[in-house]
Amino acid sequence: MRTINKEKILNSLGEVVVLLGGQSDEREVSLKSGAAVFDSLNRLGVSVSMIDVGPAIVNDLVTSNPDMVVNMLHGEGGEDGSIQGLLEQLDLPYTGSGVTASALAMDKAISKRVWRDVGLKTPDFVILKEESDWEDIISYLGAIIVKPTRDGSSLGLMPAATAEELEQIFSDKRLGKKEIMAESRIRGTEYTVPILGSEIFPIIEFLEKDCVFDFQRKYGAQEIPIRCPAKLSSDAEFELTEMVRCAYDSLGCRGLARVDVIRDTSGVFYLLEVNTIPGMTTKSFVPKSAQAIDVSFDDLMLLILSDCMEFYNESI
Repeated sequence: MRTINKEKILNSLGEVVVLLGGQSDEREVSLKSGAAVFDSLNRLGVSVSMIDVGPAIVNDLVTSNPDMVVNMLHGEGGEDGSIQGLLEQLDLPYTGSGVTASALAMDKAISKRVWRDVGLKTPDFVILKEESDWEDIISYLGAIIVKPTRDGSSLGLMPAATAEELEQIFSDKRLGKKEIMAESRIRGTEYTVPILGSEIFPIIEFLEKDCVFDFQRKYGAQEIPIRCPAKLSSDAEFELTEMVRCAYDSLGCRGLARVDVIRDTSGVFYLLEVNTIPGMTTKSFVPKSAQAIDVSFDDLMLLILSDCMEFYNESI
């Protein structure tokens, strides 16, 4: 991990606004992530304020006129390119990926197609529609995980093994009118890997096998057992980190992101998704990964700020 000049970063920073909340299904997680980031910036002595994003967001940003925006909005409206487009129209520097990369990464089906085009492995999938043949899908994919194509925080993940289960999930009114996909369920060990620009943080290994890590499991009272750094051979670690780097680069990501991967029982890695605004709560994986190399939450924020400033040609 590179060294940074804390004093120089803070002296160059100016006014910072943290965007949080919003109106997506991930609002509550965003409020917690944004509050943790705001508290960290306060501890560092940054002149910082928060905006709970709503209909008045344009006026709020114009009034605050920050030198940098730290985007902690999760889900639709926050990590799908929408807020990024607005910030660019207002000529405001912001953390995280840009418009196109955010839109690509937010849509799991599109990102999987991009990865396939560049030769990266990802589980087979089918977009579900009213006219879908449920028997054919199960015959093609086998046991599956059903998920919305454009939700994060593992919202809406549901397993199915039969055509009847699949049809029932598709008819679930809780999914509303969201586009959903069926993805072949890979049995094995899941990993998640934070990445910031060219730097990859320690790999996190989930110790529960064949578990569906849905929203309730990730953010429930009982923490998911993990190992960090992951127990991998040097060859497997190299293979995984190169896959993560390529997944990130192929979508055009920048700033902090987190890549989710699963390794099957024969040792083959498959990409699941890239999170361009990963959680920063007390339960989140990115701060836990940073801790494994003695990078505190505050130091992690300094790295994120420095990376953003460098992108906008203010080299630290």
